[in-house]
Amino acid sequence: MRYLIPLLLLAAPLHAEAPMIEGATAQPSGDSWRVSVTLRHPDTGWDHYADGWRVELPDGTVLATRVLAHPHETEQPFTRSQSGIRIPAGTTEVRIRARCLVDGWSEETQALNLP
Repeated sequence: MRYLIPLLLLAAPLHAEAPMIEGATAQPSGDSWRVSVTLRHPDTGWDHYADGWRVELPDGTVLATRVLAHPHETEQPFTRSQSGIRIPAGTTEVRIRARCLVDGWSEETQALNLP
C-alpha cells in the first residue's frame, strides 16, 4: 500500500498555470482588425508551452485563432499579433482566451473593448 500512493502521484497529470493574458490591443485595418496579445506562461520546452490564443464574441463564437508554433521559455512575457480578423459591425467588445499545449483552452477570458 505504501508504494501505491507514489505511483498514483506519478500517474496523475501535471497541470501548470494557465497562460496569463497580460494585455491585448485591437486596431481597425480597413474592414478587418489586427489583434495583439501579450501572454505569460511557465513554458518548459516543446512538451509544455502556451500554444495559442483566440478572439471570441461574448457569446463564445470564435472569430480567429492564433497558433503559437514553438515555446517561449526565454521570452516572457511575449506578444504575438494576427491581422485580417473579421469582427461583426457594431461589436464593442471581444474576449481573448489562451491555450496551453498540456492543459488546453483556459476557462478564463479577458475582455477587450474595441476602439
